[in-house]
Amino acid sequence: MTSAEMRCALAVAERHTLPVPRSEHEPDHVLASREVYDHSAEQYLEAVGSVVSPDFEAAIDVAVLTSFAQELASAPAGPVVDAGCGVGRITRFLADAGLDISGVDFSTAMIEAARSAHPHLRFDVGSLTRLPSPDHSLAGVVYWYSIIATPPQDLDAVWEELDRTLSSSGRTLVAFQAGQNDLIETPNAYGSATTLELYRHRVDDVVHSLEQAGFDVLVEVRRKAALKYETTPQAMLVAQRRQG
Repeated sequence: MTSAEMRCALAVAERHTLPVPRSEHEPDHVLASREVYDHSAEQYLEAVGSVVSPDFEAAIDVAVLTSFAQELASAPAGPVVDAGCGVGRITRFLADAGLDISGVDFSTAMIEAARSAHPHLRFDVGSLTRLPSPDHSLAGVVYWYSIIATPPQDLDAVWEELDRTLSSSGRTLVAFQAGQNDLIETPNAYGSATTLELYRHRVDDVVHSLEQAGFDVLVEVRRKAALKYETTPQAMLVAQRRQG
């Protein structure tokens, strides 16, 4: 191992140990979702794998991810966070596309699975409202289906944290199952004895909440359910901090 490789390995190891304290007043939906995903991380990894796959990402999804990576690569350099990274599938894809990206998730079990699957990448415990990043330090933040566990009325807190961490020229990519703010409840989710609550957000409401938080939506993609497990339309948004 060269000295440069050694420094890189030590840096990754150090970052893996960075603690992110949990709030004493976390919302019930965060506590319940964490319990489900902590219980089912291995099952989830076995079901979906650790890399982007045509079984779970349509061609247009991959095109949006690739375009986002290209846009950030041509902008001022800076770190990117995959917020709600799960087992690191999207983190890995965007890292392979050339981004300086790390993953953050509120599930310790998911983070451990991500670290095992992608030992060369950085993964930290955190949440959508508590990212382990300094103010205005990020070139990009990705929410790839991670806001689906957040009730519509709580999205403002997510965008407040985005506003804190995103640089003046930074961009965000948000993907989610689209609907009419429908609540989908799954009792005993993945055998966890906990009810998992997921939301199919209304696209116009998400756009409006981003705009109210000071962001301009540059790209809006909507597609019909196309993959075998999908039962609802899908939406992808790219936004940047409002200029001027």
